[in-house]
Amino acid sequence: MGREEQLRRLEERIRNCKKCPLGELRTNAVPGAGNYSSKIMFVGEAPGYWEDQKGLPFVGRAGRILDELLESIGLDREDVYITNIVKCRPPNNRDPTEEEIRTCSPYLDLQIDIIRPRVIVPLGRHSMAYILKKFGFNVEPISRIHGKMFEARTLFGRIIIMPMYHPAVALYRPAMKEELEKDFRKIRELIDGIS
Repeated sequence: MGREEQLRRLEERIRNCKKCPLGELRTNAVPGAGNYSSKIMFVGEAPGYWEDQKGLPFVGRAGRILDELLESIGLDREDVYITNIVKCRPPNNRDPTEEEIRTCSPYLDLQIDIIRPRVIVPLGRHSMAYILKKFGFNVEPISRIHGKMFEARTLFGRIIIMPMYHPAVALYRPAMKEELEKDFRKIRELIDGIS
């Protein structure tokens, strides 16, 4: 079975999942979207209101900032794959719980195994903590390690992990957009280096 078929089947499983209470509360599950052959995968934390409405990741205000950041380095959504650790919206956009992450993260693990990205960009502290732990790294505060590169070895080759602030940070602290733009320029350099 090819990559596209594997991902389509996985997305269908995610859309029908009821493994945790969030499955009963959602309007739509949000499996992920973008290029199934992408070298770069962005991993957010959980869908928000608009994502839940549309069944697509990062389509609200934070998504517009993500689009601008991608555009600033010559990329758009069709060039990358975007997903979250938790695939259903937590009530009132609260942070996902440890139990929700534990229940839902096997879907993300499968997405990584199927897509085999060369670069994973966790967006926000929950996705950063999960991805770093998954690949055997110590977790530090995101303020200390955003924009730094961690090299992981996998069965399908090396992956660079580059944690970043969640784009929503720029909505509440506009000065942080500059920090995000600086980190995104590092992504461009990384991609150019592995092309």
